[in-house]
Amino acid sequence: MAFSMSRRCLRLSLRAGERLPANLCWRIEQGHVWLARWSAGVDPLTLGVWGPGEVVIPALIGLSGLELRTLSPVVVEEEEASSVMEREFLEEQLRQAAILLMLSRVRPAEARLLQLLDWFGTRFGTMTSQGVMLTFGEKLLTHQQLADIAGMTRVTVTKALTSFRQAGVISCQAGGSLLLRVPCSEFLD
Repeated sequence: MAFSMSRRCLRLSLRAGERLPANLCWRIEQGHVWLARWSAGVDPLTLGVWGPGEVVIPALIGLSGLELRTLSPVVVEEEEASSVMEREFLEEQLRQAAILLMLSRVRPAEARLLQLLDWFGTRFGTMTSQGVMLTFGEKLLTHQQLADIAGMTRVTVTKALTSFRQAGVISCQAGGSLLLRVPCSEFLD
């Protein structure tokens, strides 16, 4: 008589700002995660952002210094990566890397932030009659999170968001959502 033990998958619930092991394959059930390469004395290099239903396999990128951080409260489950999942992840990673590279070249910084918010709206937002509603869990991303993802300073992000609010380009909504009133998606097509 032979016994077979099935592999038990790890399931985690984490708060915003916590790290996930970057050597495992994760299916995101709830929340959003951010993959970046960190090295001493250099700002983080954003490699991608994923949300509910998506699979993240950082080890396939093949770089050292990768960190997978939660942008919001998340629930993730470890997956056994199939070759199809690996291919789909790499294709999505390539798309995101190209968009993030284009965004990194946008000047001035305020325009880069607005296009980053628009990309988030395209990926994770909900279209309404007033614009795109964007939510990352129960609250918006912090100014520091946006700065790290966009390759900007927190002060620049704060000034830009204030300017966007005053101009009516964005507005904060009840329940921690952000309403984007001006789409700029044509840049990302």
